[in-house]
This record gives sequence, structure tokens and C-alpha cells, in this order.
Amino acid sequence: MPAQESPHILVIEDSPQELRALQSLLRGEGYRVTLATDGRQGFQRAIALQPDLILLDVRMPVLDGFATCRLLKEAPRTQHIPVIFLSSAGAIEERLEGLTHGGVDYVLKPCHPDEVLARVRIHMRLGSRTRGPAAIEADAFLSHDEITLRAAVRLIREQLGALPSLEDIARKVGTHDKRLSAIFRQHMGTTVFAWIREERLRKGRELLMETSLGLQDIAESVGFRSACNFITAFRERMGVTPSQFRKASRGDALATNE
Repeated sequence: MPAQESPHILVIEDSPQELRALQSLLRGEGYRVTLATDGRQGFQRAIALQPDLILLDVRMPVLDGFATCRLLKEAPRTQHIPVIFLSSAGAIEERLEGLTHGGVDYVLKPCHPDEVLARVRIHMRLGSRTRGPAAIEADAFLSHDEITLRAAVRLIREQLGALPSLEDIARKVGTHDKRLSAIFRQHMGTTVFAWIREERLRKGRELLMETSLGLQDIAESVGFRSACNFITAFRERMGVTPSQFRKASRGDALATNE
């Protein structure tokens, strides 16, 4: 198989000696293998090299595997690349977190090289290498800060009802709280907390219009401590109570359908 046509695998692992047998097997099968020893280096190499598949450890210094995967899935150049986690982090919560954040598979260490090879072959067949013009065009304008912002926005929306602290949000997207705050101010024109408040109210409006959930359930689902807090914030922002808003929106819907 010509070298330029050989499938390319990026291994992101802070203890690469643990995977020496796997690397040898992959190379013996004709795969090109590139190593990175922490998540930040791995993310940068994935952007530059665009491998066919990534094998990713979870517990690493600098940038852990979950944060790395979040960034990979927000970057147009890498969002299509299959990610297989190889990790000793075996708790069900950790395995689910890896799969939720974009991993296609999760293999526990110590792992048998032949099993990993079999999984690599499966996901190589399933994975698509096609990328549309829109993704390529977007690459030219998407900075690292913008990728971080996209990852933070997705994380906040997914966990709106029970958000972690700002420090944890920043850590989960590979940065620190002051830097994340600066990114929001630069690109969103507001603070992280102000954006979260607006997002909670936006989601609250959506639930008022599209569901029959009670105010307490809506308040909890968007991260307010109580229905009273939600009602107060909603009225301050919208000028009407949630119940008035729901009634008016349904009246508009009925009028539209008449």
C-alpha cells in the first residue's frame, strides 16, 4: 500500500509506552501512526494532520481526553474524525461521558491490541472522510478561541439545568475561567453569566410555547432555583409573566391557524 494512501491514526496518550504493542501492530497492518503526549498537542496535531481516526486517552495532564474530544468535535477540520477512547477510567459515568461527547467507542485498559485493531477497522469502514465546501470554508475563519467558545456554548446548553461552576466549565473545554470570560466578552459582547441568564430565559420561552410543563418544572429544567425566581427574571426581561407570555403565544398560534 503506498504510504500516501495508508490510513493515518493519531494516538493521544501521555504514557505511550503502555501502547507500544498496539502501535507496532497498527504499523504492521499498514497504518501510519502519529503520537501526541497530551491533549493540547493532540488537538493541534489533529487540526494540522487530519488523521483518519484518533485513539484518545482520558486522564492526561494539560488537557484531558474529554475536553480534547469536545474541541475536536467543534472544529470543522476534525469533527468528522472517529474518536476511540482507550482509558483506565472505567466508571460507567466516565464511559457515558466519553460517548456523549462524541466518541464512537470506549475501550478499557489494559486492552488487547487485536481487539483494538478490530474496532479500528470497524470504525474506519463506518467513518466518512467526506467534507463539504462549507466546512472547508469555515476552517479558514475559525480560531482556537472560537472553537473553545462553541464547545462552551454546547456544554452550557446541554447542562443548563444543573450547570457546573465557571471554573469547571472552562476546564471542560480546555481553558481557565478568566480566559473563557475574555472569549465571551470578545465574541459574544457579554459575560459568561449574562449569556447563561439569557440562554435560560430563551430556553424558558421555548418551553412555554412548545410544552405544557408547569412553571416549577420549566424553572428547574433551565437552572432556576424556584418558579418564583424564574417568574421574577422572566418578567424583568420580557415585561410580562411567563403565564401571560404562554397565553399570548398560544393565542398567536391559534390566530395563525385560523
